[in-house]
Amino acid sequence: MISTRDSSKKGLSYSDVLLAGLAPDGGLYVPSEYPQFPHPELATLTGASYRDIAFTVKKKLIDGDILDEELHGMIDRAYSEDSFGAAEGGNIVPLIRVEDNFYVQQLSLGPTAAFKDMAMQQLGQEMDYELKKRGEHLTILGATSGDTGSAAEAAFKGLGTVTLFMLSPEVGMSAFQKAQMGSLSGGNIFNVSVRGRFDDCQDLVKELKGEEEFSKLGAVNSINWGRISSQVPYFVSGYLQAATQVGDPVDLVVPSGNFGDMLSAYIAKRMGVPIHRLVVATNENNVLDKLFKTGVYELAPAQVTSSPSMDISKASNYERLAFDVLKRDAAALTKYMKEFESKKRVDLKDYGAGPEDFAKLGFSSDSSTHANRLQAIRDVYEKCSYVIDPHTADAVSVGFREKKSDGIPMVCMGTALPVKFEDTIKEALGFIPERPARFKDLEKALPENAFHVIDVDAEQLRQYIRQHASIHG
Repeated sequence: MISTRDSSKKGLSYSDVLLAGLAPDGGLYVPSEYPQFPHPELATLTGASYRDIAFTVKKKLIDGDILDEELHGMIDRAYSEDSFGAAEGGNIVPLIRVEDNFYVQQLSLGPTAAFKDMAMQQLGQEMDYELKKRGEHLTILGATSGDTGSAAEAAFKGLGTVTLFMLSPEVGMSAFQKAQMGSLSGGNIFNVSVRGRFDDCQDLVKELKGEEEFSKLGAVNSINWGRISSQVPYFVSGYLQAATQVGDPVDLVVPSGNFGDMLSAYIAKRMGVPIHRLVVATNENNVLDKLFKTGVYELAPAQVTSSPSMDISKASNYERLAFDVLKRDAAALTKYMKEFESKKRVDLKDYGAGPEDFAKLGFSSDSSTHANRLQAIRDVYEKCSYVIDPHTADAVSVGFREKKSDGIPMVCMGTALPVKFEDTIKEALGFIPERPARFKDLEKALPENAFHVIDVDAEQLRQYIRQHASIHG
């Protein structure tokens, strides 16, 4: 593994990177080269269980750093019947057919009803295993715009090896999302509500991680390579379900805020999975859409929308893609990112690249509005009696516009169950779908003092962490 900002330092193991989060130089970890998936090998996974697909993909990405027997055990525990009992017929990432050659991949059948469970359940198992092996304890600091928080807390709740502090914006999450996180507070889980936006939460995490005292804090956000690598398997599964035979092209549409999920799709493509187009779908916070169309990455104030988990203006994982676009030149990437951090705007053309380089890698993009989301929810329900959430609706809205008449299947990533966003679903369809039994009356059970509230103030956060966790062990 190498850092995007210093590719000369090689030799870090997967396990080291798993616990580190950000690199010491501020960069993100990536493989020195991507392992490959020859088509004959990929074809052997046709019809395989998700656990078998996850094992095969993860084994390639961890490069022998975890014994096969241990990896099998982690995957079995992560994707157990207890966690994914909502799946029918054993397929925990099924495709929902909307119309000919147009699908939604259901990724939210886990414990917190969001696609983040797919990676978090595995990440929790891997971190717990590695910490026990080393006899260590890890304090983790993360930030969420909605679903990452509850997914991480559900994965790490009760683990004696980890203390988790999760920052979230005071305003913007749905009542369900907030109640779900609050219900997991206590023990080794600490929820911190920030009087600001998600970008402020993310900036606080980066600020503390850059300080010597807090440099050993772990990460569960998608800056963590362990989480990115744990998302790649469901793109492989989605491809195998959509393609008539291995080798046929498939298009993917991924709703994107922090760019972690789309980055994992890109990695699947880089590994040799025959993904044709990678369509980035944003909401009104369309920094990424503008980037892919113009090559200009420019910060804009994030606005609150009806797909709140995507209300992000700085996409942390874009750095990993920019590293490849800049031909893995760590010095150029460092200069590029520092220009963005200081000026809030950077243009790829000043670095010898441009939007055409995204296109060469298969990328295109578009954005959607609240009205577009409502219409997409209605359209899908009318076509196949399936209810999608607003983030999936961003992908579907863009997917309908991007769909070609070339017969290539298009798969839109489904991100959450509609229970998380009932007000928007009611606005679109005129009714609220019945809740799964495990989520009935969730909001009524919110514990008092479930969230510790702070300003956008690093010192307030420092003091709270010092009070509740040892960060020096």
